[in-house]
Amino acid sequence: MQSRKFSLGDVVRMRKPHPCGSFEWVVTRLGADIKIRCCKCDRQVMLPRAKFEKNVRQVLRTQDEN
Repeated sequence: MQSRKFSLGDVVRMRKPHPCGSFEWVVTRLGADIKIRCCKCDRQVMLPRAKFEKNVRQVLRTQDEN
């Protein structure tokens, strides 16, 4: 399986909604673990890279587009 390339500032859509109702998250930290911030309520979550890549549905905007 090929790993996707993510950058800081990318906006991604996750498979399941956050309890606040938002599906959109901003990538704020990269590494073995990836930290994402909810676009609606600003809650931050850190996930292992494998779990993050499994749960990302699509990249909505890249840092280059912002």
